Amino acid sequence: MFSGKTPGRVAQVARIAASTIAALALAGCASVVPSVDHHQHVFSPSMAALLTTAERPFPEVNARHIVAELDKAGIRRAVLLSTAYLHGAPGRAGDDALVKVQAENDWTAAQATLYPERFVAFCGFNPLAGYALAELERCARDPALRRGIKLHLANSDVQLDDPAHVARLRRVFAAANAHRMAIVVHVRASISRKRPYGAAQARAFLDQVMPFAADVPVQIAHFAGSGPGYEDSAAQEAMAEFAASVERGEPSTRRLHFDVASIVDAEITAATAAIVVGFIRRVGPRRVLYGSDAPVGTNLRPGESWAAFRRLPLTDDEFATIAGNVAPYLQ
Repeated sequence: MFSGKTPGRVAQVARIAASTIAALALAGCASVVPSVDHHQHVFSPSMAALLTTAERPFPEVNARHIVAELDKAGIRRAVLLSTAYLHGAPGRAGDDALVKVQAENDWTAAQATLYPERFVAFCGFNPLAGYALAELERCARDPALRRGIKLHLANSDVQLDDPAHVARLRRVFAAANAHRMAIVVHVRASISRKRPYGAAQARAFLDQVMPFAADVPVQIAHFAGSGPGYEDSAAQEAMAEFAASVERGEPSTRRLHFDVASIVDAEITAATAAIVVGFIRRVGPRRVLYGSDAPVGTNLRPGESWAAFRRLPLTDDEFATIAGNVAPYLQ
C-alpha cells in the first residue's frame, strides 16, 4: 500500500517522475490522461495514528488531499477504497475491531460525499472476520457505501489453499453479488508471512471463488501483485494464470478487470515493462483500469504514476483505451 524505500530515494524518484512528465509534455502526449483513478485510499486521523511508528509518522489523507492530487493530474474521478480491513488484521484486531471498522468505513463514506461528482467509496473489512457478512449488509444499506467492497487478502491473511478460508470468502462474494456490489480485491497473499502464492492460488480463486460473484465486476488489484513495483515472480505467475483464463474465455473471467495501481514506477526496468505490456495485451486493454494507490510516503502521486505508466512500450491507441476506461460500477 505504501513504499518502504529510503528517504534518499524520494528525491530521485521525484526527479525521474518530473523529467518524465516534462518529456511527455514535449512529445505532445501529456494531454491523454485517465478518466478515473480506480484505486485510491483515504486515511482517517485514527487510522493515521494506528499506522504511525516512532520511525515513520503516517499522515491523515482526506478527500481534499486526493482532489488536489487529481487536479494536478487532470483526472476527474476516483474510487476511495476504505482501509478499514486494517483493523481486522490478525494480531491487531481486538474486542472493539468491529467498532473501528465501522468508524473507518463511515469516515471514508463521509469523505466521498464531500465531492459526490468526483468520488465513490467502497467499504472494507476482513472477509474471515465473524462480523464480515454483517458489515457487508450494513454497507449495502448505506447509499454512500453500497457501490462496492474492498478486500485485502494479504492483510487479512486469507489463504486460498485453506478450504475454511475459501468457504468464508465465497460467502462474502455471494453476499456482494446478491447486493450487486462490485468487488476490488488484493489477491496477492501475504509476503511477510511467506504464504504460498502463484498460479495454483490464482486457479483456486477463479474456480472456487469467482463463480459466486458472477453478476458483478471484480477488479484484481495491482495486476495480482502488491506494489510498488512489479518485480514479484509469484505475482507474475498468478497474473499469467489470470491472463490464460481470459484468453480461454472462461466464464469466471466474464466480468473480471485488472488495475495497475503502483506496479509501474519510475524505476521500472525494460524487462519488467515488457512483462506488464505482455499481460495488458493478453487480457486486453479494455479490461485494464488505471489506478495509482495511496498518495503517501514515496508512492508516486496520480500524475506521476500516469507519467511513469506512459513510459511503457504501448501504442497510442492502447494508452488512449486504458485512459478512457471507466469501470462498470461507475457507469
